[in-house]
Amino acid sequence: MPIQAILFDLDDTLIVDEAISKSALKMTAALAAKLHGADTAQFLADAGRISQALWRDNPCQGYCEETGITAEECLWGNFTGESSDLVSLRAWAMNFRLSLFDAVLRKQGLTGDEEGLATEFSASRRRLQRLMPDAKETLARLKAVYQIGLLTNGAPDLQREKIVTSGLGRFFDAVAVSGEHRIGKPNPEIFRLLLRELGVAPAEAVMVGNSLARDIAGAQAAGIARTVWIQVPGSEEFADVTPDHTILGLHELPPLLLALTNP
Repeated sequence: MPIQAILFDLDDTLIVDEAISKSALKMTAALAAKLHGADTAQFLADAGRISQALWRDNPCQGYCEETGITAEECLWGNFTGESSDLVSLRAWAMNFRLSLFDAVLRKQGLTGDEEGLATEFSASRRRLQRLMPDAKETLARLKAVYQIGLLTNGAPDLQREKIVTSGLGRFFDAVAVSGEHRIGKPNPEIFRLLLRELGVAPAEAVMVGNSLARDIAGAQAAGIARTVWIQVPGSEEFADVTPDHTILGLHELPPLLLALTNP
């Protein structure tokens, strides 16, 4: 069957995600050094360890696991919404970020303005957001030929915010955010939900994403005809699954799709 729709992941496929969070944490460590004399290397190491320890006590683990919400998102998400999941997560996340930075400072025998550090991370994370190379140009080229769907794991408010601030929203014919449906990749049902909204069959779609475990395995389980893994250096997520195609950048996608359309 001919290709009718291209489905995209968002984070580290169309917009930079993991590297931005790391940069925001480094800026927060730099502020802690300036204001409180913290050692930045120790600050970063302790932040990683303590974050994971606190994360294990998250009372919303089930919701976060189902929708792909991470500890990093709890450092800057507002988790707006009135569902019981979001209300609980919102309350916990606000305390989590303060507890984290307070504990990190105390590891060095310091006390200070943990609220200021939390604010610095949140502001830096938003300010540093940027597109993956060739994202806008690639979507513009493909939009002229195919329907474009976006399938992203994460909290509703954060993912919708990223779509708006990135300027990519105009390219999408349909969007599915895991937190809005309480199911996320790799659950094949979230793929089918997006396909139904686009009005295309799995055999008429191509999935593009950076996660083998979530994007590629989930698409294959949903019966999507072709999968394209974008291998992002330094943030590869390996899994026991084989994509149909591998690319190193979005600029490779239009010629690949042209070749698939006209073999």
